[in-house]
Amino acid sequence: MTQLTSVFPPFALRLATPRLVLRPLLDEDIPAAVEAAASGIHERGRNPFSTPWAESPPDQLGAGMARWYWQCRANSTPESWSLILGIWHGETFLGCQDVGAKDFAVLRTVTTGSWLRRDAHGRGFGKEMRAAVALYAFDWLKADVAESEAAEWNAASLGVSRSLGYELNGVTRMSWGGKVETVQRVRLIPGAFKRPDWQLKVEGHQPTAEFLGL
Repeated sequence: MTQLTSVFPPFALRLATPRLVLRPLLDEDIPAAVEAAASGIHERGRNPFSTPWAESPPDQLGAGMARWYWQCRANSTPESWSLILGIWHGETFLGCQDVGAKDFAVLRTVTTGSWLRRDAHGRGFGKEMRAAVALYAFDWLKADVAESEAAEWNAASLGVSRSLGYELNGVTRMSWGGKVETVQRVRLIPGAFKRPDWQLKVEGHQPTAEFLGL
């Protein structure tokens, strides 16, 4: 019988840190992701995302999340790809960490974004999962640059970036959810990366790399 990983090879990818497991979301994981998001991600009216998806009405949140996950899979090609990794702490689903790129073969640059359920905030998970994808990007995908961004007021996200060695990479004004937002961009290179004192465990890299044209 044909395995799902042979149809969509990134499903074989698994990253493990001392406390977390990161792997691409399967359809069967989507309900857990919706439940985690519905439990609360951020203070109401204090949107940290370019699209205020987490403030969707309860009857629309799940469908919107599912469409986004399916869209990211469907549109992933060697020229433009996005891996949406679910985050597990033991059996508990905490949130998502994404890593993506456009023209990676030429630019060797990835971008990242993430979210965590509110009851998981303040426990170092955000730093651990960002460190995991930075390690994977630099050591396995052979990226030269990792980029991210956050609203200027988002001290938690920018604090994670600073703690890992990201440098400020300019400020811009953007429309987030129909409101003007001052956005701080950040940039990390391998030589500036403040590596964690643990080793990332990786499974399923080879089929993922081949799917991404690497």
